[in-house]
Amino acid sequence: MSEQNSDPEAAGLLGIADRAMRPFEDTINMFAALAIFVLMLLGSAQILFRTVFNSPIAGYIDLVELSMASMAFLGAAYCQRLGAHIRMEILIGRFRGRALWGFEVFGTLVALFIIGVLIWHGWGHFLRSYTLGDSTIDAEFPVWPSKLLVPIAFGFWFIRLTIQLIGSIRLFIDPSKTPVGVTVIQGAAEQAADEIHETFGDDVPENVQSGQGEKQ
Repeated sequence: MSEQNSDPEAAGLLGIADRAMRPFEDTINMFAALAIFVLMLLGSAQILFRTVFNSPIAGYIDLVELSMASMAFLGAAYCQRLGAHIRMEILIGRFRGRALWGFEVFGTLVALFIIGVLIWHGWGHFLRSYTLGDSTIDAEFPVWPSKLLVPIAFGFWFIRLTIQLIGSIRLFIDPSKTPVGVTVIQGAAEQAADEIHETFGDDVPENVQSGQGEKQ
């Protein structure tokens, strides 16, 4: 596992860009979480209305279909920042210094190319859907708002990848600098400590602290 470095001011403009992107990423990720929560409520209501009143919600399947884009893509930039996405760290974790950041630069460039292509074609699909008035089959809800979320979410992801690329190039040139805007690979102990802090904050229960001490 890995996490994002928490010192956004250590590299001038790069740190400013990293810090400026965080509220946007947090907000759109919150919308993704909200979409999941609303879908759970909608699913419960669908079961209730179908079993108790024998009257399912009209257009339920269409609403689920339209919500997929928000749940699948809006949190991508947030996950990229935290390093919570799936990474091939079995190999990369063995490298240090310029070799490590060289691989990071290469991987980020590949990701930028793929996301750039998806943004281009996603925008084209949105325009076509908006122009033709595309709608769902059953309830005939308009499809274009859902398709618009794809290039928007990928646009934020592209910006985060660009920040990560600049941060990786900076460390490739001088690995001794403080990592900013990049994903840092953690050991098992560091990851566990961060998860405990994320769960309990500064008020870590005494039994957890004693458990850590015994293991150490």
